[in-house]
Amino acid sequence: MPNMSLKKNPMPEQDPNVRNKNFLEVTTGYTVAMAVDEAQRCLNCKNSPCVNGCPVSVKIPEFISLIAQEKFEDAYNKITETNSLPAVCGRVCPQEKQCESKCVRGIKGEPVGIGRLERFAADYHMEHGEDKTEKPQPNGKKVAVVGSGPSGLTAAGDLAKMGYEVTIYEAFHTAGGVLMYGIPEFRLPKNIVQKEISKLKDLGVNIETNVIIGKSILLDELFEEFGYDAVYIGSGAGLPSFMGIEGEALNGVYSANEFLTRINLMKGYKFPEYDTPVFIGKNVAVFGGGNVAMDAARSAKRLGAENVYIVYRRGKEELPARIEEVMHAEEEGIIFKLLQNPTRFIGDEKGWLKGVEVIKMELGEPDASGRRRPVAIEGSEEILDIDTAVISIGQSPNPLIKNTTKGLDTNKKGCIIADENGATSKPFVYAGGDVVTGAATVILAMGAGKTAAKAIDEELSKK
Repeated sequence: MPNMSLKKNPMPEQDPNVRNKNFLEVTTGYTVAMAVDEAQRCLNCKNSPCVNGCPVSVKIPEFISLIAQEKFEDAYNKITETNSLPAVCGRVCPQEKQCESKCVRGIKGEPVGIGRLERFAADYHMEHGEDKTEKPQPNGKKVAVVGSGPSGLTAAGDLAKMGYEVTIYEAFHTAGGVLMYGIPEFRLPKNIVQKEISKLKDLGVNIETNVIIGKSILLDELFEEFGYDAVYIGSGAGLPSFMGIEGEALNGVYSANEFLTRINLMKGYKFPEYDTPVFIGKNVAVFGGGNVAMDAARSAKRLGAENVYIVYRRGKEELPARIEEVMHAEEEGIIFKLLQNPTRFIGDEKGWLKGVEVIKMELGEPDASGRRRPVAIEGSEEILDIDTAVISIGQSPNPLIKNTTKGLDTNKKGCIIADENGATSKPFVYAGGDVVTGAATVILAMGAGKTAAKAIDEELSKK
């Protein structure tokens, strides 16, 4: 019997006043009974609109039907036919704007909890299943992948399944890219990421860490000296943007990139067990309204800050972060100072941050993005006492590859220009994910990696 409840099964999670003091995962996942019950809400629509909303084309009704039949391993295998990182996607994908936004059940109630069911299938497999990875027959061709974030991992996995000899070059000491350095442990446990990566290694993917393409090895050298037939660039957008206001160089002012990297990849949240200290004062302000800003604010709270503010120049309705992340932040005691914008940071005589001047804003006419433009209200300045600031207003690609490679076209923001298949201006060089689009979502980066892998295979098949 189908479950015609208008509401999803709620996701179990830690109490807000407990979780805001630890880095354990906030949501604990569906039980078997919850998963089966939620799967029975799916109507198995013939035209599968949910699949059209998935950048990697997961066979959603098919895997959900298998969960409803309690065939959990079969459900996992169905997902991994097109998605090599289901445990990651089930946790961090914005399903509400993608697959779930297309769900027919969402017309008169809440959509099916597709992301929650994907996570359940992946977690069930990790606990109960057995990986039986078979290396495909080699086709004699080599592809280099630059960057081990979601885009690079997806491209590498798909190419390996096609028989290519694939090597990923990662600048950091640990593979995973933004999954490791950008997303906090309480949203995406690092052991989950590494388990997903280990499956790619079982396919034969080689990962070389501590290698900076554009410095350790030039892009052209990958062809000329290492003999690769093609290169996929999925190096992300790791160069932080700043506001250009007075006082940004004061001690106590972080970019979100540095702040989260020290906490996540370098395990600053376990100091002194791990030797990466992270300075946190009593009063922390995070400037920005996206998912990264929420991650930074919630991390600061867990590291002991008494007051943590989100300062954003638009209103709550305009916050670009996921609704779930905003809700979790509010529950954990994060204070939202909306329709406010910083004008200058204030330091003490020793060069340490002690406050920020903010000015109140009001929303005017829509700008080019369609959102109403924030306009400062003259004479509304006030001082907010803070001793730590985190700037989270966006990121762009590191210019290293662009500056050391001839014939690789980029736009004015430093993003590599690529066509719909990931092909760049340089022969046999493809690119995708944030290095092309600027900072976006994990699943969109994965979709770009999947598209490029297919295009690379088609191109190299002609040689």
